Amino acid sequence: MTEVYDCADADRRAAGIAAAIDAVRGGRLVVLPTDTVYGIGADAFNAAGVTALLAAKRRGRDMPVGVLVGSWSSIDGLALIVPATARELIRAFWPGALSLIVTQAPSLHWDLGEARGTVMVRMPLHPVALEVLKAVGPMAVSSANVSGSPPAIDAAEAQRQLGESVDVYLDAGPAEQGEASTIVDLTGPTPRIVRPGPISAEQIGAVLGLEPDVLTGTP
Repeated sequence: MTEVYDCADADRRAAGIAAAIDAVRGGRLVVLPTDTVYGIGADAFNAAGVTALLAAKRRGRDMPVGVLVGSWSSIDGLALIVPATARELIRAFWPGALSLIVTQAPSLHWDLGEARGTVMVRMPLHPVALEVLKAVGPMAVSSANVSGSPPAIDAAEAQRQLGESVDVYLDAGPAEQGEASTIVDLTGPTPRIVRPGPISAEQIGAVLGLEPDVLTGTP
């Protein structure tokens, strides 16, 4: 049965986080707030949970799910090699609105969709999300919306779109950014922004010592 927890109330927040942790560990779906938009999440290592997540969003395997983590060091266990560029960006922008695509460690037993040996990782800047992530480990998380619809920026909109497919909704008010994270692909010879977002090409370029047009691929 679906339940919504108001995280502005201390008791409901504690109960909601406990319910979310239990749901994720049981292979079920939760909606949680992040600093960018609300996310729908499952245990990244639970294939049935990830399949349910894709089904709830009506999304195909050709659009693999990213991973949220609860600590800076988590990427070391998920990536084959953590490039120096990734470490620089993590120091500058994590936790925050920056997702990094890296080559995944071949030892990982998960199925996030047709990711072609890569994984997209982010550490969100939100206390509720971080509390859940620190308890359950890496979560497969996508924006809390039906594919093709705008990402939900509050729990009510997420529930309107996803309904009973989600066990636990954690409501922490409107998302601060209201915009999905910037995505940087670090698997090629040069870092490349594949989705613009709250963190600009200028900010990323300043950290990496690169011109913005190099990052965006514009002439």
